[in-house]
Amino acid sequence: MDFSYYCEKKRHVMDTIMRKPSSMIPIALLHIMQHSVIERIAKVLPGSYEKDPVHVYLKAQKNMNVDIIDQFIPENPLSMGDYGYEGGRSATTGAKEIIVSNMKIESPEDVVAHMEKFIFPGLKKAIQEFDEEQYIRDVIQRETEIQRLFGEDILRTGYGFCPFPYMRYGTYGYVNYFCAYALYPEIIERDFKLQSELAYLKNKAVAKMYKQYKLPPLYRADHDMTDSRGTLVNIKSMEKIWFPYFEKCFRPVIDAGVTVIWHCDGNIMPMVPYLLECGIKGFQGFQYEDGIDYVKLCKMKARDGEELVIQAGVSVTVTLPFGTPEDVKKELKFLVENGPKNGLILGLSSSLVPGVKWENIKTLIEGLNYYRIHGRKG
Repeated sequence: MDFSYYCEKKRHVMDTIMRKPSSMIPIALLHIMQHSVIERIAKVLPGSYEKDPVHVYLKAQKNMNVDIIDQFIPENPLSMGDYGYEGGRSATTGAKEIIVSNMKIESPEDVVAHMEKFIFPGLKKAIQEFDEEQYIRDVIQRETEIQRLFGEDILRTGYGFCPFPYMRYGTYGYVNYFCAYALYPEIIERDFKLQSELAYLKNKAVAKMYKQYKLPPLYRADHDMTDSRGTLVNIKSMEKIWFPYFEKCFRPVIDAGVTVIWHCDGNIMPMVPYLLECGIKGFQGFQYEDGIDYVKLCKMKARDGEELVIQAGVSVTVTLPFGTPEDVKKELKFLVENGPKNGLILGLSSSLVPGVKWENIKTLIEGLNYYRIHGRKG
């Protein structure tokens, strides 16, 4: 499937991705978690979302005039009730026991033992057996299916198929993993190195795929590596054992002309110069209350001097749950007035959890659509 047809149908989105002047500001995925709100926006009967989550979720996105969706997770709100998360406990959400590959993980030494017995052999095997053509077929089949589901109304942009080294706190738990990171950095670096070798092979395939199938050249990389204080580990250690591998594995995609943007949770500012040096060309998300300097960030340039793509959103942790409709309007105006001249996309700062007042949600949708029509002149 050639994606150029869908790109042409969303010409104002493509102009924004390419940092060309546009009279409109596109709307990105509005990931709302409360079932009743999704149903209200989709204009369907109560209970419809649980019966048909994919189509009801997508109908709500279309009714809000969303232009682009990268991370398509229509069934994710099923883990939420009216009062919040109702899913099971995991390594990072309070599991009583962490068992991986039938091994109980209770210490940093257990982390090292599991990596050496299972993770490293698995990565080496995957590297040896990697089939580039099969990877391209698998990814393009999935992307084609999603774009056809979206139709002409929404453009699917990249997410989830350009890997890079990630921290395994989701597997082993925060305490076990970060103690291992501090005590056994050579093991952690070995993990990053092997992950990057496999990622490089996959991303070489992806670079070919972007050129062959003319996918929209925007990709969002997503891995939480910061909290409200800054990076989860010392930035100098990342400079030594993470950033070099991150830069190497993403090089084929960036060299192919794809704009790679980074998802921001927490205070991302300490990472920004390093990410830009690695070739990242934009950012998405932003927890402003954690120290994100939005104005400064939007004035920065990519490694090659280009403007950044900024996918900004109204705060889901402060403004929407605790503010007023007037606060929502003010924040949207601030994001537009201080965003990049070209390359601005609007949406939510992250997922919108249950309990937000309808008046605030309604104001958000109306405001996004106002700027979608009027652009920066609004």
